[in-house]
This record gives sequence, structure tokens and C-alpha cells, in this order.
Amino acid sequence: MKMDIEEIKEKVILRYPYLLVDRVEEIRGERITAIKNVTINEPFFQGHFPEPHPSVTPGTMIIEGMAQVAGLLAGEKIGDEELGYLVGVDNAKFKRQVTPGDQIVYRGELDRSRKNIYRVNVEARVEDTIAASALITLAYEVNG
Repeated sequence: MKMDIEEIKEKVILRYPYLLVDRVEEIRGERITAIKNVTINEPFFQGHFPEPHPSVTPGTMIIEGMAQVAGLLAGEKIGDEELGYLVGVDNAKFKRQVTPGDQIVYRGELDRSRKNIYRVNVEARVEDTIAASALITLAYEVNG
């Protein structure tokens, strides 16, 4: 399954400047691959390491993108009508800077799910190099 930005907006309640997934390349079983194109127009570049330092994507924004990817994967399992909350970020590692012009390829795999809790291992890659990775835990409100 693929999703364009309009389909993603139907599933993720966040909007600009917090929507950090541009396209889902594939959701198959317990795996997801998604894309974020990083441009100099991102609002966080104005205040994060201002001139004369290079523009670097804040790690918190990469983690947020990972959480959104995990939510898109979990949403396919639990149902899009449920609201998910980020409740854990474990083993976060940052290995490469992400700068304007980069394309982040998020790859996630369901680690475990129990009742309304989903744990997803997510990597953020740029040019086939791991930029960041983390184990993301989401909790969902389950109605009824």
C-alpha cells in the first residue's frame, strides 16, 4: 500500500509545520517505508544553529517523523479512528546530520503490540546511511 500526502493528512492529525512525512512508499504486513524531503524552507532552520553555522535538522524533529511513521504503521493495525500518543522513545541514536536537500527514508518494523500499545523500530536513512534510529512506543485510546 502507498499513500500520498493527502492520504497521510487523513491519517495523521498534525499539520504544518509538524507533519513530517511526505509520502508512504509501502506498508506491507508489519513494515513501512516512508519519505521526508528536507528543504531549507523548514521553519526550524531559522532558529536551530543560526548563521554562521550549517543548517542541521534538529534530532527532535527526526524523532517526531519516526513517531509519525510508527503511527501510520500502527494505524493500519488498530484502525485510523483511534488517537495515538507518543509514550516512549528508547535507544535513540543519531549518526549523521540531516541537512537541506537530503531525503530521509524512514523504515519501520513492528517490534511488539499488546492491547493498545505498539512498539516500532524505526530508522531514518539518508543516502543508505543510518542518520538516526529509535524504538518508538505509542499508546492508543481504544473506544468501546
